[in-house]
Amino acid sequence: MLERFFKLKENNTNVKTEVLAGLTTFMTMAYILAVNPNTMTAFNDILGLEGSARMNPNGVFLATAIASCIATLLMAFCANYPFALAPGMGLNAYFAYTVVLTMGYSWKVALAAVFVEGIVFILLSLTKVREAIFNSIPATLKLAVAGGIGLFIAFIGLQNGGIVDSNPATLVQFHSFHGDGVTLTQNVSVILAIIGVIITAILLIKKVKGGILLGILATWILGIICELTGLYVVDPAAGFFSLLPDFSGGLQLSALTDVAFKMDFSNMFSLDFIVVVFAFLFVDVFDTLGTLIGVASKSNMLDKDGKLPRIKGALMADAVGTTVGAVLGTSTVTTYVESATGVSEGGRTGLTSFVVAVLFGLSVLLSPIFLAIPGFATAPALIVVGFYMISSIIKINFEDMSEAIPAFICIIAMPFTYSISEGISFGVISYVVINLIAGKAKEKKISIVMYILALLFILKYIFM
Repeated sequence: MLERFFKLKENNTNVKTEVLAGLTTFMTMAYILAVNPNTMTAFNDILGLEGSARMNPNGVFLATAIASCIATLLMAFCANYPFALAPGMGLNAYFAYTVVLTMGYSWKVALAAVFVEGIVFILLSLTKVREAIFNSIPATLKLAVAGGIGLFIAFIGLQNGGIVDSNPATLVQFHSFHGDGVTLTQNVSVILAIIGVIITAILLIKKVKGGILLGILATWILGIICELTGLYVVDPAAGFFSLLPDFSGGLQLSALTDVAFKMDFSNMFSLDFIVVVFAFLFVDVFDTLGTLIGVASKSNMLDKDGKLPRIKGALMADAVGTTVGAVLGTSTVTTYVESATGVSEGGRTGLTSFVVAVLFGLSVLLSPIFLAIPGFATAPALIVVGFYMISSIIKINFEDMSEAIPAFICIIAMPFTYSISEGISFGVISYVVINLIAGKAKEKKISIVMYILALLFILKYIFM
């Protein structure tokens, strides 16, 4: 049955490899189950909302898990790709801090904007607009996107592990073990993240199957030992939660009714509402395309023309996932860059994403287990996968400056702007402008879609 659905032999994989890949992907992105409810409902206390005006965090948790499960199942069966989907980081912050807190809309109106964006997304997918955009991007930029994503997720891993801290003067710095207010728990977390990188690297060098997943589990177990011995002190106010699963809270499945089907379309035809929809749409389109390009390029899923077979199913899964997520009560659902961890473990088919979807479904019942996995345990996986992804740049022709410079701009923009979509914007604009002025546009056979994209990106920076 699995062979018939997912064509395992055709993709040179097997059930064991796909299951391990699915487990790995889920473990590296399970943090969204804890982070999304906190981020999306941050305005509750800031605005002092009460009663039905508040957005129920438990309801958002359930919406996150169920929407991720449905969208990832669609990816598995409609596209047969090992990509997982969940509410996007950044998009959830835009939902809470910009749309609700800054612009003054209620969370119900914000959900309506996400729903409308999802519908537009579906229409774009049906009309092949998104597919045309994907196919128009030059091979060099596709390789650059993969490399940029590698740096980006490695940077996320360094942050999640506490290895990199913020600094008001230099923006970032290495964690200060003797800084003011630094606790033993913080230092232990950073040390465990570094040890996790070493463990994962050794497992991969020794070609141990499931090395990335084992690295996550080993780091988590070391953390539990530290908690039991008092080296790691639980302090929720400081962001250090217990590493041991806690089932004492029970299940609160009825909380979903507090956020599901609560969309408010009363401001649908206002200019501000349209701007909000466009902002959600822009980030979602290019974050998704960037992830698909990067992960597919690295795993050799693109055909000889640089196109991704069955991309329509992948894009449709993303679009429907966003729409379903809004109905259930969560922000924009998008394809996750952490899918690269499963691909690095050998995941090549929809069976990988099917496993992720099942785990998202189980998380509704077993949430204490998944929520207990700390950021410092998944950080090593992201850092090591960043290494895998950045290696794609060796295929870029650095002797051709008209190719190499736009690629470089695309690569560095992703981690430094903290956005895949901005990296693509910078890459497309620089590729078109540099080659046009240098007189190489005809030689490069730049498509009309690339010119349109470059113009739209420029207009976006001028007017938004």
